Amino acid sequence: MAKKKTTSAPATTILLVRHGQTPTTGTTLPGRAPGLHLADTGRAQAERAAERIGELPAVDAVYTSPLERARETAAPIARATGLRPRVGRGLLECDFGEWTGAELKTLMKLPEWSTVQRAPSTFRFPGGESFAEMQHRIVGALDKIRAAHPGGTIVCVSHADPIKAAVAYALGTHLDLFQRIVISTCSISALAWPSGATGGAPVALTVNSIGGSLADLRPS
Repeated sequence: MAKKKTTSAPATTILLVRHGQTPTTGTTLPGRAPGLHLADTGRAQAERAAERIGELPAVDAVYTSPLERARETAAPIARATGLRPRVGRGLLECDFGEWTGAELKTLMKLPEWSTVQRAPSTFRFPGGESFAEMQHRIVGALDKIRAAHPGGTIVCVSHADPIKAAVAYALGTHLDLFQRIVISTCSISALAWPSGATGGAPVALTVNSIGGSLADLRPS
């Protein structure tokens, strides 16, 4: 008697998109302060990211951080996919507390800066969030999103530090090493949760991708 052929369910894939460039990118820590919009370069970056994502055969949902720069990045992606973006507060930028709005050149002179870079798992921003809390938040948000779209492809527009923390989690990398991960503006990082015997452990399909096709990304 011939064995019955079985087919495994498809993986659930989340495309993590960092927002586009703003007038303060690389110079200031804007955090969650409202009113920061994309620069012209950032809008062009968002259009290119939308073109890449629009080439995929199907996208099931688009989620975005509630901050303006993320929503403005999600807008062309929503148009390219024909989907209405949904706001996910779990995708928010880290709460930098009293450091919000400070210039990076000033922060780099503080003794705490070394801890931020070398032992971030031990650091809490004064009056704000710890990196560990940020990682717990973003991973929890992604778990809820993927559970809502099993086997689908979902776009999540967020910010550099939360995306780095999510990628570190998927790679099994300690949070103290997450600063070694580069997430450029409007880059795309793809994480997948395969079905079946893997126990739901995520895998990183690509990290900090800024060009080329996304169509062939799938767990091996």
